[in-house]
Amino acid sequence: MADVKLQTIPVGSLAIIAMENIRPLAEKVDAYIAEWRKEREDAIGDEGLHFRGYQKDSYLLKTATPRFGSGEGKGQIMETVRGTDIYIMLDVLNWSITYSLNGVPNHMSPDDHYADLKRILNAICGKANRVSVIMPFLYCSRQHRRTGRESLDCAAMLQELISCGVSDIITFDAHDPRVANAIPNNGFEDFSCIYQFIKKIVNDTPDLQIDNDHLMIISPDEGGMNRAIAYANYLGVNVGMFYKRRDYTRIVNGKNPIVAHEYLGQDLEGKDVLIVDDMISSGGSMLEVAEELKKRKANRVFCLSTYGLFTDGLEKFDKAYEEGTIYRVLTTNLTYQRPELFEREYYGTVDLSKYIALIIDNLNHNNSLNDLLVPTERINRFLDSHVKK
Repeated sequence: MADVKLQTIPVGSLAIIAMENIRPLAEKVDAYIAEWRKEREDAIGDEGLHFRGYQKDSYLLKTATPRFGSGEGKGQIMETVRGTDIYIMLDVLNWSITYSLNGVPNHMSPDDHYADLKRILNAICGKANRVSVIMPFLYCSRQHRRTGRESLDCAAMLQELISCGVSDIITFDAHDPRVANAIPNNGFEDFSCIYQFIKKIVNDTPDLQIDNDHLMIISPDEGGMNRAIAYANYLGVNVGMFYKRRDYTRIVNGKNPIVAHEYLGQDLEGKDVLIVDDMISSGGSMLEVAEELKKRKANRVFCLSTYGLFTDGLEKFDKAYEEGTIYRVLTTNLTYQRPELFEREYYGTVDLSKYIALIIDNLNHNNSLNDLLVPTERINRFLDSHVKK
């Protein structure tokens, strides 16, 4: 993507801080930007305008968040950040990282990762020109609204980051994008991954027919209907929805248990179906919906989710695949992927590293993000080329 026309001078020298919980993804992002900027510098030649520090082998800063034996920690930055344009990347859901707490290994929780982010922000000490936080899964975004006397954790987090000097918060497929109302006068960008999912599934499934007679988009609940409608509009197919009928007389694990999944939509017989959602947590609801689709004689069932947490393991997905309930499961690399996922035939990963690199590169140049926020042109161009094949 070195041919992107960036006509502006960068805001400041680019610096990327990769928290340990997202380092593999950040390194791929860094490699893309380094390659593009080297090609641009070579294309400009000796007569063009050169920005000091524009072309580097790597833009990753050396940082650390060590812990004391008591579990307390601190943030360290080993390089100068004065006047830089910093992008901090982190994955608050990466439970694979541990630290020693009184000699006992302790898996890091979202609270631990968020605390480390604040430590790094404090270590910057206001010396950077601009600080942006790239947090693909928003911390506590599932606690996005108040239904009783309870906390509003995600909104409080956004306000706290702004108070720490963050100018822009970048996320992907937010559970409820209306949480941006907590910081109405500050930068909050919620990027869709629809283009990347469509590209992956079309390339991986050559016999997928994209028309109303052979394909349908399904939302597993009413909350994800806008997402499903977006997919349906881009692909030009119909959409259906399940809604959860709950037992409001009981509370189990903090929620009213689901009694049944009721379907609203057209006939599914013989059609391939894409179930689209923002996350697979335990996966129970997704698989229950898949079973209901198969009862209605759907053909292949694809499960598409931005964040694959699989909190109850993969056994139930293995069983569903063996029984023919699901055909494919696709999630992104925006959050930690347990290694055993890559051993499953039914699993595919959607790589977002190039997308994030484009976002950072354009932001550093103060370029418009409209083409990245609204992928209509890219999706249409890709589908047109697919039809011609």
